[in-house]
Amino acid sequence: MTELNIGNVRLPSEAVTHSFGLLAVRGAGKTNAARVLAEEMFDAGLPFVAVDPVGSWWGLRAGRDGAPEGGLKIPILGGRHADLPLHRSAGLRIAQLIVETNLSCVLDLSDMESEAAKKTFLLDFARELYARNQTARHIFLEEADDYIPQRPMRDELQLKRAWENIVRRGRSRGLGFTLITQRSACVNKDVLTQVETLFVLRTTGPQDRAAVEAWVAFNDSGISKEDLKAVPNLPSGEAFCWSPRLIGKSIRVKFRLSRTFDSGATPKPGEAPKAATLADVDLDAVRGELEALDPGSEDDEPSSSKPNGYPQQMAKLRNQLAELERELAAAREGALPEATVGRLEAAAQRAHDTGIALVEAARDVMAALPGRRSASWPAVRRIPIVGVAVDEPGRREQAPKHTEQRDRVVSNGSGANDLSKCARAILTALYQHGDLSLVQAAIIAGYASDSGGVRNAAGELRSGGYVEGSNAKMGCTDLGCEQVRDAPKLPTGKKLAEYWFGKLERAERLILGEVLAAYPKPIALKAAASRAGYEPDSGGVRNAASKLRTLMLVHGGNAGMTADRRLV
Repeated sequence: MTELNIGNVRLPSEAVTHSFGLLAVRGAGKTNAARVLAEEMFDAGLPFVAVDPVGSWWGLRAGRDGAPEGGLKIPILGGRHADLPLHRSAGLRIAQLIVETNLSCVLDLSDMESEAAKKTFLLDFARELYARNQTARHIFLEEADDYIPQRPMRDELQLKRAWENIVRRGRSRGLGFTLITQRSACVNKDVLTQVETLFVLRTTGPQDRAAVEAWVAFNDSGISKEDLKAVPNLPSGEAFCWSPRLIGKSIRVKFRLSRTFDSGATPKPGEAPKAATLADVDLDAVRGELEALDPGSEDDEPSSSKPNGYPQQMAKLRNQLAELERELAAAREGALPEATVGRLEAAAQRAHDTGIALVEAARDVMAALPGRRSASWPAVRRIPIVGVAVDEPGRREQAPKHTEQRDRVVSNGSGANDLSKCARAILTALYQHGDLSLVQAAIIAGYASDSGGVRNAAGELRSGGYVEGSNAKMGCTDLGCEQVRDAPKLPTGKKLAEYWFGKLERAERLILGEVLAAYPKPIALKAAASRAGYEPDSGGVRNAASKLRTLMLVHGGNAGMTADRRLV
């Protein structure tokens, strides 16, 4: 039997359809460990796909010294070292290519125009791969916390579900999976606990260690307290391997050094970037297979670069909706057979996805217009359907003010300027608290985090250049800070705790008080709730704890919460 030699441990070839987690802080060796797994699978003839949103995997195509000898002869799709480019609408076709040709490859998403584009690609890719795959294949997902988040925004729910299907149920389709992250606490716990084998390299953050402990408790893996305590001090390249099923035991692993080029290494000061020459691959065959797949290349061009494609997309959407309505009309008179249910679900999903793609393409075109919108563009009204915005015909709104008016500096935090009330409140929260997610900023600002007004405000701040980053983590630009520079600075220590007590609801306030009273020791949520006079298992208590975590006022799971040290 072929075995995968990853260091001082050998894994059986069945690992290709197994699910792994690689958890570590930056620089602890998790990407090297993942590349070692990929190299061993390649040598064993086991196909794999590396999904790389940061551009650190292209070095698989060269040897350790940067020469082509020793590199894996696999294509790199997308990124700065692309053999073939990727665009946001190609996810379905790439999944088809991989399944039909049994292709191993790197999908480098690092040069896509936005996080939204990456998520569009990954949603289509994951769904199609899960639906079509029938042979043993392994998927590596870097920065998994961005795509399987603990607290997904509304537009991330489908993406999280698609990858959750692969982790939880992929083995029946021949799919194995390696989840790679430096933020264990930010990965969805329902997904992380389903991982069958956990490699934990050096992990120092209390929240991230709590996520590791939750996996240990869920999987009943018999891990000792001594092992858990040793996690923050592990040398780079070493890990605890907790594998109750694949290996049947827990073991300390020292990963061998990857034999391919370390394209993800952190540059050293004063050191010139290292170059590599990539091994040759047969790209003509890949191009031919890709062009032969449906849908055709014309329909798959990004609509943002091809606005004349809108009529065809609208016709396609109408046809899909008509198909769905016919199916529903035929099925209304009786019970729905299983095959019909599946067909209806697929038709509804196709109609939904086409609509989403059309809206995203329209947004891209709007964003690309110089300076301001044309007066012929209708106003945008947010409609709460599947979390997207659509244009409402027949309504107009005044074009945004010129850039020089946007850049005007106001003298105080409440002065009149171009910002709406909600946008100013969110900008003030970011100025006072530092980088936050949109959910956190909205809650601090006193708004419902999932409201259309908050999403509109975030778009307003981005288009004006007041904030940077994604909804998962955004911060003020210099221009944004200038707009709210007179907003009061937050206090520190106990005065900061008093500030929050004035903003929180009663249950949140009392539970936070109990967690603070226990500091620096952790306290279980049940104990804190009982001391605060609440039923420990009530939904209100769990909601209060969730909000306190969202606001980063407490850390850790319900088994042991600790107050943020800024409050003491």
